[in-house]
Amino acid sequence: MTMDGTKLLNRRDVLTGAGAIAAGSILGRGARGAVVPLAGTREFITGAVMPFGMKQVGLLAGEVATAAETNQKYLDSLTTDRLLHSFRLTAGIASTATPYGGWEKPDCELRGHFNGGHYLSAVAFAYASAGNDVLRKSGDLMVAELAKCQKANGNGYLSAYPTELFQRLVDGKKVWAPFYTLHKIMAGLLDMYVFTGNEQALTVCEGIAGGVQAYFEGVSDDTRQRMLRIEYGGMNEVLANLYGLTQKQRYLDAARKFEQPMFLDPLAQRRDELKGLHANTHVPKVIGAARMYELTGEQRYRTIAEYFLDDVLTERCYAIGNMSDGEHWKTAPGDLKGSLSLENAECCVAYNLMKLERHTFAWSGEAKWMDAYERSLWNCRMGTQNPDGLKQYFMPLAAGYWKFFGSAESSFWCCTGTGAEEFAKFNDSIYSHDGESVWVNQFIASELTWSEKKFGLRQQTSFPSEQGTTLIVKVAEPQMRTVRIRIPGWVSEGGSVAVNGRKLEAFGQAGSYLALTRTWHDGDKVEVSLPMSAWTSPLPGDPSLEAKMYGPLVLAGVLGEGPKDGPLKIGNDTIPKGAGPAAEAPKAGAVAVGSGLEFKVGTMDAKPLYRISDEKYAVYWKA
Repeated sequence: MTMDGTKLLNRRDVLTGAGAIAAGSILGRGARGAVVPLAGTREFITGAVMPFGMKQVGLLAGEVATAAETNQKYLDSLTTDRLLHSFRLTAGIASTATPYGGWEKPDCELRGHFNGGHYLSAVAFAYASAGNDVLRKSGDLMVAELAKCQKANGNGYLSAYPTELFQRLVDGKKVWAPFYTLHKIMAGLLDMYVFTGNEQALTVCEGIAGGVQAYFEGVSDDTRQRMLRIEYGGMNEVLANLYGLTQKQRYLDAARKFEQPMFLDPLAQRRDELKGLHANTHVPKVIGAARMYELTGEQRYRTIAEYFLDDVLTERCYAIGNMSDGEHWKTAPGDLKGSLSLENAECCVAYNLMKLERHTFAWSGEAKWMDAYERSLWNCRMGTQNPDGLKQYFMPLAAGYWKFFGSAESSFWCCTGTGAEEFAKFNDSIYSHDGESVWVNQFIASELTWSEKKFGLRQQTSFPSEQGTTLIVKVAEPQMRTVRIRIPGWVSEGGSVAVNGRKLEAFGQAGSYLALTRTWHDGDKVEVSLPMSAWTSPLPGDPSLEAKMYGPLVLAGVLGEGPKDGPLKIGNDTIPKGAGPAAEAPKAGAVAVGSGLEFKVGTMDAKPLYRISDEKYAVYWKA
């Protein structure tokens, strides 16, 4: 039986349903009945439909691969001595390096979150996904130097800021999120261990975790709950991941120390009490709950994760697949009227929503989670990086604004870090597998090698410019296998699938997976037609405003040239100071489709939001 009581299908069964999954072949039982990955399947996720390891999926030439390469160049531009500067000073080790600025300035209380955290995760992902050995070696050097800092600090402590920040947290004094930064550092170390095999990184991370355990000794529950009102990132998730890797019970116990009943209990009871909360403070807490479900089997955690994700995607998201205004949930569920602004859709939130969607999809194989993932991928991740690899913080949705990027030397926002991670791991959810089936989740030019089954796929597509994809089978000998292809919820009439030129009678229902079970031969070709059409997505709570969609893409009306350089285009602040008032939303009209993803909405030029570069734009139109 699965954890929710449904009967597992035998791994030899032919699966045909949209949500049918076979989990028995990939799940094992750990301590206290917990569900854990079998040996050798290192992933911070456990489910019946597991993502393939990034080393098994290579990106092929196309927009996504180009964006990933740009990000790698950005990461390679960073200097390890400069990244290590504040860590060394905190440990009493001399440093003559010029520190980076912005949120990594030596007097910023969030210093270390990017330099020691996001950076390590991003270079680990770049190695796993693209084989970038140069970045891996930089990561190895960082880990070795951080280990020296930890040894100099004593007691397992490692951060770029002194322990005094943690004392202020206990004392109830003003402080900027020391556990948030610690989470990033621990996560970076675990990613170096899991994705590059750096054993020292795990040792350093366990040293930090021991300090966290000691920190809470003697702290009352009431004091701890008060402390947890200060953003702490995904401390519950990273400690749960550490338990999953080591099976040391103390790390699971420590993870529970970061649970907040005042936030989690309403979600467990399927109540939305999110109004007024800071969005990206809380999404990681739900990811932690998802991971706890996977490791303990406690159904309450699954309820929290699935209810939260269902709720925010339907009641609190903009058409782009992201949410928040001024980083907060400011309105009641289902009512985003009056919320369009310069500070919509913090990019970190999209990153964390996509992480959560990977978990919920792994449990059920439901296409809706990969539909949502796709919406965020193309509208909230692609297009949020400029040609120099600099990242956005917000995605303004009020008409008349433009894309604004952090500077190379003096920003290092949270969204710089999550962006660097996301662009380093675009291949992590293109394909999944159960015991015997391959699941094609995203339409991205790529190549899959399932060495354990001696089965591979080459996906040739220029999606979304191309309305479909082609899959070419790679096998040394004929073999029976099921290939499951997502049929998106947005697909229009006329979709089709052909195998070796023969069109199949069945296409599949929109919002499900089509299962193709057959004996495959090398070179077999599956051609999938996924026609797109224009449709509208009203602003929740305000039917007078609507977004224009084309397949999964949000269309942005072009309102003229925006700034191309200078402080209104690239700067140190998280919003372009002095940007001026927004324009009036344009009047909606019929969508005319041109070539090369060029459109007109009425008489106004429009293009996919991810292809907006220097223009002022509008996402919502007057209905």
